[in-house]
Amino acid sequence: MVAKAKVVITDYVWDSLAVEHEILDELAELTALQSKRPDEFIAQAANCDALLNTYAGPITAEVMAQMPRCKLIARYGIGVDTIDLEAATAAGIIVTNNPTYCIEEVAEHAMAMVLACARKVVFYDRLVRDGRWEVPPGKPLFRLAGGTLGLVGFGNIARQVALRADAFGMRVLYHDPFVGEVPAGIPGSPSELKAMLAQADIVSLHPPLTAQTRAMFNDELFACMRPSAFLINCARGPIVDTAALVRALDARTIAGCALDTTDPEPLPDPHPLRGRDNVIVNPHVAWYSEQAMKGLQAGAPNEVRRVLRGEWPVNVVNRAVKGRNRARL
Repeated sequence: MVAKAKVVITDYVWDSLAVEHEILDELAELTALQSKRPDEFIAQAANCDALLNTYAGPITAEVMAQMPRCKLIARYGIGVDTIDLEAATAAGIIVTNNPTYCIEEVAEHAMAMVLACARKVVFYDRLVRDGRWEVPPGKPLFRLAGGTLGLVGFGNIARQVALRADAFGMRVLYHDPFVGEVPAGIPGSPSELKAMLAQADIVSLHPPLTAQTRAMFNDELFACMRPSAFLINCARGPIVDTAALVRALDARTIAGCALDTTDPEPLPDPHPLRGRDNVIVNPHVAWYSEQAMKGLQAGAPNEVRRVLRGEWPVNVVNRAVKGRNRARL
């Protein structure tokens, strides 16, 4: 009888692991943890054949060196900024992600943030909760139709935001140095970043978090925005220099912001971003829906299943690992 592989789940955010067991029990023994840092999971992961990962990290070259049997690190979500991809490739470890499970959800949430900023929905709700029934405190308001939405990054999610903004009659500009030809039917015109910021009524961030995009929204870029403009971040918190954002709000360089993700996350209490009438903060919820949860939970375990059965996985992030991976695929 062939011994089963060992698969370690570093952390997860759902109530049951029934999906993982259904997909993997035939091939592997599952060890489920709720860890935040490598020192909390490495003892169990040292002899693993695959690692399922949500947030715990960072997973560095040093961590990988302590997992000599690990063939695959499968991220439940989209971003892989907590995994050293170069180190994984050098070690022969395949890294996968789940790039399509919440495209609609994040696009819808970003559009909800656009509407909330334009119509001051959250501000007026707070006002009424405080016993006030007044319109003037929220002025000025501007219609979306005829306004300009600037998208930083123009991948799958941003393109869905563009479609929704176009339906509201907005002009869409985007900046993405890595995007070439855009599929027919996707609205939007390419623009240099600073030129786009100077025109946009609302700027929505959608790039991946990399060394190049970390803290890219700094004092210099905030100074390019219009004083009436709003910033929306449903991507990754560290893309925005938090201190620079606070300075921009204090100086009224921008009109406000709506953040689904922050740096740090969660925001400590007190924090300069808390308690402001022109700031909306959500607890990193843009990805979530009941439908997305099903796709999230099944995606990574299915990649593990493929590798354990000798198949090449679908969503490989470090493609250069092919031919040198430990699974010999």
